[in-house]
Amino acid sequence: MSVGILGKKLGMSQLFDEKGRAIPVTLIQAGPCRITQLKNSETDGYSAVQIGFGVVREKLINNPAKGHLAKSGPGDLLRHLSEYRVEAIDGFELGSSITVGDFEAGQKVDVSGDTMGRGFSGYQKRHGFSRGPMSHGSKNHREPGSTGAGTTPGRIYPGKRMAGRYGGKKTTTRGLTILRVDNDKNLLVVKGSVPGKPGSLLNIRPAKRVGHKPATGGK
Repeated sequence: MSVGILGKKLGMSQLFDEKGRAIPVTLIQAGPCRITQLKNSETDGYSAVQIGFGVVREKLINNPAKGHLAKSGPGDLLRHLSEYRVEAIDGFELGSSITVGDFEAGQKVDVSGDTMGRGFSGYQKRHGFSRGPMSHGSKNHREPGSTGAGTTPGRIYPGKRMAGRYGGKKTTTRGLTILRVDNDKNLLVVKGSVPGKPGSLLNIRPAKRVGHKPATGGK
């Protein structure tokens, strides 16, 4: 039973299919993740499974976190925790592990992570705007140019595409296909690209099927 798993992006590679076509893939080292808490509707108001991933040094974790992790039994101190809502917690056991073996080749997954942070970027890199004239004396090669009238409205409207912080935001790539599962190396081979740079934390969940809403009204 797979609710989700945490992992680390290793990088990108490629596989070749039976026709010799190169398929871009992402290598993800996922799990094993220990179940650290089981929530139910009687005590918490909803049902959920909490898992932990990654080892952290003892001096970098506080006592309340240590006590919380100790409830799931002996083991390493975990760095990252994630929670997945479920209809019922039957079949899950506190302290047991979730591994890549809970997933299978051909399965669709949604992968979430933080995009690469690019710092304070100009309007061309951030929004893909074109540059100004490159002729001598134009003095407007990479400048944003006019940003609006002065008297009316006399200000810049919120949301205007200008220079600013670019990247470093959580995003989700949906409907990716798992091509291979390596239980010995805790490895997931996913078709396509996922957010983040190598070494970044990823959250892998079974893909949600989004159905079409039936049309209402009309004749």
